[in-house]
Amino acid sequence: MAQAGHSIKIADARLHVAGNCHTERCSETGVLMHVYGPHIFHIGDREVWDYANGFAQFLPYRNRAKNTVGSAVYSLPVNLHTINQFFGKTFRADEARAFIEETQADRGITDPQNFEEQALRFVGPALYEAFFKGYTEKQWGCSPQDLPASILKRLPLRFNYDDNYFAHPFQGVPKDGYTPMVEAILDHPAIDVHLTTPYTADMVDRADHLIWTGALDGYFGTRLGRLGYRTLDFGRFTHKGDYQGCAVMNYGDRAEPYMRITEHKHFAPWETHEGSVLYREFSSACGPDDIPYYPIRMVKEKSLLARYEALAAQEEGVSFLGRLGTYRHLDMDVTIREALDFSAGFCPRLSKD
Repeated sequence: MAQAGHSIKIADARLHVAGNCHTERCSETGVLMHVYGPHIFHIGDREVWDYANGFAQFLPYRNRAKNTVGSAVYSLPVNLHTINQFFGKTFRADEARAFIEETQADRGITDPQNFEEQALRFVGPALYEAFFKGYTEKQWGCSPQDLPASILKRLPLRFNYDDNYFAHPFQGVPKDGYTPMVEAILDHPAIDVHLTTPYTADMVDRADHLIWTGALDGYFGTRLGRLGYRTLDFGRFTHKGDYQGCAVMNYGDRAEPYMRITEHKHFAPWETHEGSVLYREFSSACGPDDIPYYPIRMVKEKSLLARYEALAAQEEGVSFLGRLGTYRHLDMDVTIREALDFSAGFCPRLSKD
C-alpha cells in the first residue's frame, strides 16, 4: 500500500514488530529464539513465497516432530514407521493401510460428529489414545467429544516413511529470524511505525481507512461478550549441549502438564551453539490480560462471532484482517495471501505493478 502511494501509520502495543512471529537472540547462548512459540513457513503459493523471500533469506527447514508416549519416542505425523514401531510390526505400505482400516479403525462410525469419533474412525482406539487424546485435551482444555471433527482432518496420516510434518513444496525459516524480515517490510519512507502504542478510538478519526488486526471483539470493547481463545504459557530453560536432539517433542500423556518441549537451536540447523534454549508449552484458557493464540470456534463462540461480524460489516472505513481480526486459525502463508489480496483490491495500481 505504501508502494501504491498511501501514507501508512502502524500502531503496535508491543515493544517490537512481528507480533507472535517475533524472534530474538538469547544473550546467554546466542540461540535465535521464537519468543512466542515456533513458526515454520510452509506454503504452496509461489507468489507469497517470492514476496516473503524479497525481504529475507529463507533457508530450507523440515519440521520432523517427535512424540513421547510412555517409555518410547515415535515419529510424527503418524506414518509407516510410527505404525510399525507402535504395533511391533514390519508392515509394507499396503499392509499397514489394510491393518489400520480392517483391524483398528471403527468402521461403524460413518458420519463422525466430533474429534473423538473422527479419530476412532481414522486410526482406531490404540493410536488415538497414544497420539491424539491427551495432547488434544491439554491443548483445548476440554474433552475431544466437545471439539469438531474438522480439527483432526487437518492432521496427516501416512502409509510411507515420510516424517516431514508439512507437505507444501516451499518450506523454510528466515536465516536471521522473522523480526528482521518484518522490519524490512516496514522499511519504507511512507510507513510510520509507533511501538508501545495501544490503539485508541480517536485514531480512526485521524485516518482515511483503518486496518484492524487486533482481536475482533476487542475492537468493539467486548461489549457483546468475549470470544474464546486458548493462550500459551512458556517455561523457558537453558541447557549446555543438546537436550532432546530435535526441535519439537510432543507429550501426549496426561501425566505431563505441558504439551511439548521446543528446542530452538534446532529451528536454525545452519547455526552451531554449545548452549541451548528450550520452552515447555502449557495451554490454558485465555483471560483478559493474556495473549490470545488459538480461536476456539465452538458452538458458543460461533454464535457470538456472527454477532460481531454483523457489527463489523456496519463499520465504515474499517477493514478487519488477520487471525485476530477475523477470528480464524490462520497460518502465516494464508495471512500474507489475504493481506496481499486485500491490498491489491484496495490499491488497484498494485495489481498492475
